[in-house]
Amino acid sequence: MPHSRPYMALVTFKFSNRYCGGFLVREDFVMTAAHCLGRSMTVTLGAHNIKVNECTQQVIPVETPIPHPKYNSTTYANDIMLLKLKHKAKLNCNVRTICLPSKTDKVKPGMVCSVAGWGSLGVNIEGPAKLREVQLEIQRDIECIWRITYYNNAFQICVGDPTKIQTSFHGDSGGPLVCGHKAQGIVSFGDLGGTPPAVYTKIKYFLPWINRTMKRFNLRGPD
Repeated sequence: MPHSRPYMALVTFKFSNRYCGGFLVREDFVMTAAHCLGRSMTVTLGAHNIKVNECTQQVIPVETPIPHPKYNSTTYANDIMLLKLKHKAKLNCNVRTICLPSKTDKVKPGMVCSVAGWGSLGVNIEGPAKLREVQLEIQRDIECIWRITYYNNAFQICVGDPTKIQTSFHGDSGGPLVCGHKAQGIVSFGDLGGTPPAVYTKIKYFLPWINRTMKRFNLRGPD
């Protein structure tokens, strides 16, 4: 249903056709993947169809991108980034924040979570104009350890049944893995051909860095 995921953000870059997903975690902060860092970033909130200018959309420039200081572009370790927006989003029924996990939350194999985005639906297939969502099952760590060179279960989650074709893909990077109304993971990387499982950044592991980083920027008054 349109706008049923009001926390979703589209992250775009000046002079580039590439884009990423993201999600609103505070009125002035969007969370995404560190590998989505680019020049002159802009966030669109309240979008459903990204090919038209919907009246619900709020387009906000990114004032300060803050990738994790220990992000590794080879292994995708610490693949998390906060985007400080130039001004606060105006919260309404189409634009809302999503809760982050608590340090005691557990994401276990067999749990079914959702991933949404505007990413490609397959190799050499353009991404959809309208937001799409898929339900994906959390896997045992061994499923990613067998298949993916740099998987580390300390700060990553293995997601997507290898016997099914459903997974996140190009353009979905940075979007949230939502389990029980909380963002538990961030779309990070996977098989180049789009075969599940894929690797998601485990948000819970980074809570101290997230809280410390956002505390540096106090919420301003009304814009």
